[in-house]
Amino acid sequence: MDLTAIYRNSPDVYSLADFVPHVVDKKYLDNLGVTVDVAPATLAGLEAGSRSFIARLAAKTVIPVPRLHLAEIDEGGELEVHNYTSRCPVLTYEVSPVLGCQVGCLYCLITDGVHEQPLTVYTNYCRLLERVLEKTREEDHYFYYSAKTEAFQEPTLQTGIAHDILRTFIAHYHKFPNSRARLFIASKAGVRHLEYRHGGDSIIELFTRLKGKMQFNTSLSIMPAELRSLIEPYAAPIEERMRAVRLCQEKGILANSALVQPILPSYLTEERMRDFFALLRENNIINFKPEFLTVCMEILAWIGQLLGRIDPGMERDLYNFYLAPENSDHRKQRGRTAPNRDWSLDTIRSFQNMGRDYGVSTSICFWVRESLKISEDMIPIINENGFQCLGYQRGLFQTAPETVGES
Repeated sequence: MDLTAIYRNSPDVYSLADFVPHVVDKKYLDNLGVTVDVAPATLAGLEAGSRSFIARLAAKTVIPVPRLHLAEIDEGGELEVHNYTSRCPVLTYEVSPVLGCQVGCLYCLITDGVHEQPLTVYTNYCRLLERVLEKTREEDHYFYYSAKTEAFQEPTLQTGIAHDILRTFIAHYHKFPNSRARLFIASKAGVRHLEYRHGGDSIIELFTRLKGKMQFNTSLSIMPAELRSLIEPYAAPIEERMRAVRLCQEKGILANSALVQPILPSYLTEERMRDFFALLRENNIINFKPEFLTVCMEILAWIGQLLGRIDPGMERDLYNFYLAPENSDHRKQRGRTAPNRDWSLDTIRSFQNMGRDYGVSTSICFWVRESLKISEDMIPIINENGFQCLGYQRGLFQTAPETVGES
């Protein structure tokens, strides 16, 4: 099946006539002006990653090549619980009908930026989902669509699996109007994704039939726009994501919280933070969950060089945030390094304080809370606007049962 791109950013990494990738070794870092001492193992990762980047640019394997494989999943199996740390306080099941991702983010938490495998779509996934929904309907919980890939990308939209997942929830609520399941969607979708039609329905029309039972959280990032177009090759531009948010709001769908990841430390200034909060306020977003770029050293060498093409000073500062030996244990899931702890905590405080000026609350996931020793006095588990962790709106469970349209 051919996958027609709904968005494709330009320029891409193959069309940068003025970009020459280098091996990021000690000499390279010294010449750039990096001031932190770098451990040999860290240097080895940077060198290996930059050599891989050079080879993949030459072979044109950085950006996903659309290849789709159809398969079936065990309908008697279970859905994975979304729980990276084993201590997440919200019971959340992952909805993952696709293996792989067409968006192609170089910072991807799941693939470490490697998108060379064919995408696999499970054609019978909704039967598994239907069974788990019915079995768990009496307990308060979320279904997170989609934790490990983009919910609304070409494979899910053009095969109709995204539409069918929403229809499965609609049918479930029609059959069990008092079900305690709630649907949490985090997505980089633009308005074209939400207006994509399959089987007579658009995504936004199906959302409308799920009002009161679901929330849509847009996924944003804070980085130079030129870098974003390079490292999110098939993602909707930010303005298109904001149009999608406004469309949801116009239809009465809960869409007033944002996942903000990744945040690029070396790009942040007070002025850019204020511009970011002004964007949220302009689009009626009242909560955000911040998360800084977390990367393995191999991918840091890719992103750093692309950033250096825009501003060598930002590349230098990026390495200073991540490479110090005392920061080597500041890790997220799958061993990915986060930026300097003291800076991270101070910046979250700044985000929180500045956000109040714009009427925007902050929610924090358990890993960040634990890693940075963020107390409930600083940021409550459930904040003043009712959001928790990734931005789950706990008020959804207090919503009176509504009639949901038939599928």
